Amino acid sequence: MDKKDMEEKIIQQYKMDEKMMALIFAQWCVNNGLDPEELYSRAYPQQEKNGLLEEALALTVPKEEAGEISTGTVLNVLSLFGNDDLAFVVSEEITKLKR
Repeated sequence: MDKKDMEEKIIQQYKMDEKMMALIFAQWCVNNGLDPEELYSRAYPQQEKNGLLEEALALTVPKEEAGEISTGTVLNVLSLFGNDDLAFVVSEEITKLKR
């Protein structure tokens, strides 16, 4: 495998992982009765709609059909991809949910 092929493979893997992150976030929101687009817009008010999030929303399932996603998992995944502002908004919602 040459350098160009390796770089392409790394890029493709990152894109797949990023899609998984968006799906984890979206499904966690659905599982907790939250609107993922609203949370995203609170975290990033300057951004337009997020195509990756829209793709993830199309793949979510009703809460009753979904597996549990822990709050630690969603926060870790968001932080791993540098979505610290979104992780902060999620943390605020977690605090509200605990009340």
